[in-house]
Amino acid sequence: MDNRPIDAGALINELEGHLLIEATRSEGRAEAGRFTRQFGWLTDSQRAEVEERFAEEYIVLARLSWQRTAQRGAELRGEYEETYRALRQRLLAVCLFGIALLISAVVLVVSFT
Repeated sequence: MDNRPIDAGALINELEGHLLIEATRSEGRAEAGRFTRQFGWLTDSQRAEVEERFAEEYIVLARLSWQRTAQRGAELRGEYEETYRALRQRLLAVCLFGIALLISAVVLVVSFT
């Protein structure tokens, strides 16, 4: 084993990923079972084949959904970060204008007294 420190965050993320995939596989198998129950005429081997393919497609569709969700999350993050930067710039401009106005008012009051 090497002497590099263990990154707890990365380890937790990896563990969560494995748990999510396993939960999705379990859901896929359960959905496949519910799906094939409506086809009473299937033989046991046909039912197993349909359930296996259904569960595989379930995983593929779930993965695509996760990828779209992650992509949209990244897009939204970029949009929100841009909006936040613009708001910060506007706030800074307003504060600087306010300070300049206050300094001008103080200079005018002092010069007329």
